[in-house]
Amino acid sequence: MHSIFREYDIRGIFDIELNETIVKKIGYFLGKRVKKFGKYVAIGYDARLHSPTLFNWLTSGFNKAGVEVLSMGMVPTPVNYFSNYQEFDIEDKKITPSASVMITGSHNPPEYNGFKITIDKKPFFGEDIYKLGDEVVGSDIVIEDNEKYHFIDAKDKYIEYMNEKFSHISSLDKKIAVDCGNGVAGIVIEPIFNSLKLDFNSLYCEPDGTFPNHHPDPSEEENLKDLKEALKEADLGFAYDGDADRIAFLTKEHNFKGDELAIIFAKEIENPVVVGEVKCSGIMYEEINKIGKAIMYKTGHSNLKVKMKEVGADLAAEVSGHIFFADRYFGYDDAIYATLRVLELIKNGVDFDAQIAKLPKVYNTPEIKIETSEEKKFEIIEKLKESLKNPPADFPKIEEIIDVDGVRVVFEEGWALVRASNTTPVLVTRFEAKDKERAEYYQKKILEILDMIM
Repeated sequence: MHSIFREYDIRGIFDIELNETIVKKIGYFLGKRVKKFGKYVAIGYDARLHSPTLFNWLTSGFNKAGVEVLSMGMVPTPVNYFSNYQEFDIEDKKITPSASVMITGSHNPPEYNGFKITIDKKPFFGEDIYKLGDEVVGSDIVIEDNEKYHFIDAKDKYIEYMNEKFSHISSLDKKIAVDCGNGVAGIVIEPIFNSLKLDFNSLYCEPDGTFPNHHPDPSEEENLKDLKEALKEADLGFAYDGDADRIAFLTKEHNFKGDELAIIFAKEIENPVVVGEVKCSGIMYEEINKIGKAIMYKTGHSNLKVKMKEVGADLAAEVSGHIFFADRYFGYDDAIYATLRVLELIKNGVDFDAQIAKLPKVYNTPEIKIETSEEKKFEIIEKLKESLKNPPADFPKIEEIIDVDGVRVVFEEGWALVRASNTTPVLVTRFEAKDKERAEYYQKKILEILDMIM
């Protein structure tokens, strides 16, 4: 069962790995940690069919630990994060949650589910999750059913907040298409757009945990087919993953990746400090450093949130569409909020297609994954670092090696990345250069070394 306790969250197959005994114990031992900061935990869940069952099991564990549960029902992950910054009326008292748990499988297949955890407004991840796993797996405590909770309307509070903060974009003269992939984005995006009197067309915005139309992962092009078709009639398109913490933004001309959005957002912030992951384009770092400061850091939403606070960043981004705003917001990844910031810039006259057209042209590959094992993946990265100290004679000239997360090898005309995934038994690679031929050359030379050491 240790495998469900991962770097950024807890995730596994419902009723096999995430079974009643394990989930109740997770709630109990997590509750003991929450009690150091207070006695209330806010819990929300996504559209997966088994999410309410996991809520009941988790609630029993928290109650056993003496922590009171605040249920927000079905909500997107950003609403769950949002609850940590709000006051709620509970039994004639105004309280702010000490922690939150989002029950979600994100973009995993329907049989998966999991928990994203925040304690004292900070992500609970890494060694903290691994230690929790040790306690859960090593304990034989028996936890009885106790599904008592208080309801909080975090969703309506979130909708009201967005309507107030973005009232100035009301009646924007653009036709918008939104594809929610039958995840939970629709339950907030539709009422917000209606309140703001936006002209929009909804695709698959009814939550359905079987995901009958397409998989809720907008980073995969095949999942954007219907949105692209809708763009024949619309000006702008937005798509979301299952729990709405990742965004895809499309025009008729371009599918904007997270690092491209970061460049455009940063240009509207005075002296911006921006944190990017190791997979972000070199162009992003170069462009932002012209107007502010760009910092390269580890992949992963928890890592980026922590780094943002450490350096006082205004913004952070992952290529996959996690966009984090501390500028005018709370510093977590929120695809709904990012959508409204895009629309705000368009209302203010920003032409996203023109902005991208001005950038230097480079070719970058999508993520290329190499299967390995949990035991070997980090060992391979260490061997690669050693091999690159004395590379083959025909290896391209190395300008710099960045090892903040795996190995990012900077060449004269581009870069190569090899990192171990923190969630699956694969190596993740990506390559960028001034043209396709050069990127493929870098790819070929890196893969030759990997073939020798794997």
